[in-house]
Amino acid sequence: MKEKHHRPSALHEKEGIQQPEIFNKSSVAQIQEFRKNLPTSIELVDGILSRNITALSRAITLVESTNVSHLEKANEVINACLPHANKSVRIGITGVPGVGKSTFIEAFGRYLTGIGKKVAVLTVDPSSTISHGSILGDKTRMEELVKDKNAYIRPSASGETLGGVARKTREAIILCEAAGFDTIIIETVGVGQSETAVHSMVDFFLLLKISGAGDELQGIKRGIMEMADAIVINKADGDNINKAKLAKTEFNRALHLFPAKSSGWTPTVDTCSAIENVGIDAVWQTILDYLALTTSNNYFQEKRKEQNQYWMMETINEQLKSNFYNHPEIIKLLEVNKKAVQNDEISPFAAAQILLEKYFK
Repeated sequence: MKEKHHRPSALHEKEGIQQPEIFNKSSVAQIQEFRKNLPTSIELVDGILSRNITALSRAITLVESTNVSHLEKANEVINACLPHANKSVRIGITGVPGVGKSTFIEAFGRYLTGIGKKVAVLTVDPSSTISHGSILGDKTRMEELVKDKNAYIRPSASGETLGGVARKTREAIILCEAAGFDTIIIETVGVGQSETAVHSMVDFFLLLKISGAGDELQGIKRGIMEMADAIVINKADGDNINKAKLAKTEFNRALHLFPAKSSGWTPTVDTCSAIENVGIDAVWQTILDYLALTTSNNYFQEKRKEQNQYWMMETINEQLKSNFYNHPEIIKLLEVNKKAVQNDEISPFAAAQILLEKYFK
């Protein structure tokens, strides 16, 4: 009887390639050392004031951290940077997806660095808590601006509440200003509540539009139009030039229906082509005209003071809300009251009163 020859199985696992020694030990050791040697608040502040981008990025990460132990350190950094801040112009830019925000901001940012400005681009992105979708792709979309040594692009943290993201963006502005950036651009993810938050932290609010789409299609609400200090119709190139001119006329008419602004400024409507770099300089001139007017009538300074007060109150509201929902006794009682409300055993208002009384005891 012949012996059966055992053929090697097709599922036989071959020995993998040995990783180079330098990767296995040296790199891992470097990463571990990097994590251990977190800079002190004094080192971060010194780095920011000496315009070190790594220090700036690490400070913003610290501010964005949800770790309670990081809060005190973050506040130390912000307070130390505060005397060196408030020396920039803050510009909010909004518009629905597809309007060309990233292309416009890149063209606008490169124009500004070209005339000697230092530009920081921050985003306010209250992304979905379900999908955690985010605008973090901005760095890849602004390929040229991200390579500019006089520009800094920082996407916001994703998966947080609007209030939380907006507050952290407000603090990131202070850090960027202390690092020497004289023009701060705040981009919003789209049209919604985030516009109100951005409007409350900028000096000039710019609304990007495109021609050939009605307000219903673009999702622009009257409130957004009222907040705008300027409307810029993007993609005014090729076959769209005439449509853009027509849209400019229509929006100029619409703006006359709104009440006069307390700044004394009359909102303007311009056209531009970010992709062809046409009309970008005119947008900057509009902002300069606005700054000249609002500085001379003292509106600029008063608005900054009001914004500081607003963000103090917002921070208190956010902290109280966070403390309330993270209170151990409230967590237990909340579940009981939720069921009682669902089963009509108690009114929502009475249940809320019980919870609040328990918390404030």
